[in-house]
Amino acid sequence: MADNKEAEAKKRIINHMNADHQDSIIRYAEHYCQVFSFSAASAQMTDISLDRMQIRAGGQVHSIPFDPPMQSMRDARERVIRMDQEACKALGRSDITVKEYIPPTGFHLVVFVAAALTFPLLSREQNVAPGSTIHQFVPAFADLVRKVRLPVLIFMLVLHSAEAMYMATVKLAKHTVPFMSALWWKWTASCFIEGVGSFQRLNALIAQKQKEKEKQKH
Repeated sequence: MADNKEAEAKKRIINHMNADHQDSIIRYAEHYCQVFSFSAASAQMTDISLDRMQIRAGGQVHSIPFDPPMQSMRDARERVIRMDQEACKALGRSDITVKEYIPPTGFHLVVFVAAALTFPLLSREQNVAPGSTIHQFVPAFADLVRKVRLPVLIFMLVLHSAEAMYMATVKLAKHTVPFMSALWWKWTASCFIEGVGSFQRLNALIAQKQKEKEKQKH
């Protein structure tokens, strides 16, 4: 009977961790198993016993020993929380995980669309040269764009590339967004196009999650 209860508890823990706390499993894989972020993105817990847990990541099964071993499966919640805290500290991660992308709306959407149109407009001189559609309707504006096109384009590319690099390698990594995942691409691409607006939305999302976490403690 006791063995059946332990087996049921083990099954519940594995299912719960994989369904609701995969971000913790990713951090276990990265910290305790030294798995690269890209390979850890799909990490799953496959087994847990009193003395170790097993994680599949990057096509391999990794074993993480418990030191000291647990007395029973009732100790699992406290143990996995403490291990996650240790992993966060070692990896320089926040305990707030970003799991969603917030698309631009309102003023952010206006900036996004304007920036998305500006890049292709400035990329080719023919877009504003005499005979182009823009030059026919607003010749003075087209002539101005022709004069400043190249330095403005270079400035935008350098600035937006730097912002996207910071978003991808620092901001998203800190909040356990798996490298090269679909979510990673959404935030990084959005940042490259619009810049500051993407950081504002991400910071607002993180602040909201932090408030929700604080409420759960009381």
